[in-house]
Amino acid sequence: MNNKVLVLLYVPILEKKYEVFLPSNRRIGEICSMLAKGLVEVSNDYYQVTNKEHLYSRVNGVIYDEKQLLKNTNIRNGSRLILM
Repeated sequence: MNNKVLVLLYVPILEKKYEVFLPSNRRIGEICSMLAKGLVEVSNDYYQVTNKEHLYSRVNGVIYDEKQLLKNTNIRNGSRLILM
């Protein structure tokens, strides 16, 4: 599966972490939208989509540009990310 990246995603509002596969050929903004919609389902509608979600590096707090393709970032298998 070289077109997907397995990451550890922290969601502070839910106080949960998830292992998720992210598509490497999608833009970060699209990935944020997909993740937010999925979180609504897994949280039984507790998580509310704001359309202002961003991905951050859990290691150094860097925010990822929503227009950039995932494969053009430093996100790799095992990366630790935050969705806020």
